[in-house]
Amino acid sequence: AGVKEDSFNVLDLADYTKNRPWWRKVFAPSSGSSAEKYNVATQLVIGGVTGWCTGFIFQKVGKLAATAVGGGFFLLQIANHTGYIKVDWKLVERDVNKAKQQLKFHSSGKKVSPEVKSKVDEVIIFLKKNVILTGGFAGGFLLGMAS
Repeated sequence: AGVKEDSFNVLDLADYTKNRPWWRKVFAPSSGSSAEKYNVATQLVIGGVTGWCTGFIFQKVGKLAATAVGGGFFLLQIANHTGYIKVDWKLVERDVNKAKQQLKFHSSGKKVSPEVKSKVDEVIIFLKKNVILTGGFAGGFLLGMAS
């Protein structure tokens, strides 16, 4: 006599996922942290692989840049020593001292612009939400730098 009938809506997940493109599943517009979307192993693998690739490329580009700068300095020293060029060392010293003074002047304010502060806050929030992914990236980066 007093029985209530509850009505339920049934959601068929198979039909729901068929109607969504794959990029919506991966890059959902309401995507939160990766901890909500992926399990721990997947986060570690994604972070580790991207970290290793970044570290490896960073290492190779760093070696190339160091070689280019060192080689250029070496060639300039040879050219100076053999007389092809003459370096006015007094002018170099004066310019270096001027640059030091400007750096001291700019660093004495110690005020961070609001744009930089907001970006730093965004990065910190991302790192806190994605600790496992960040840890995998850091480990992979170090391994990439070492290889």
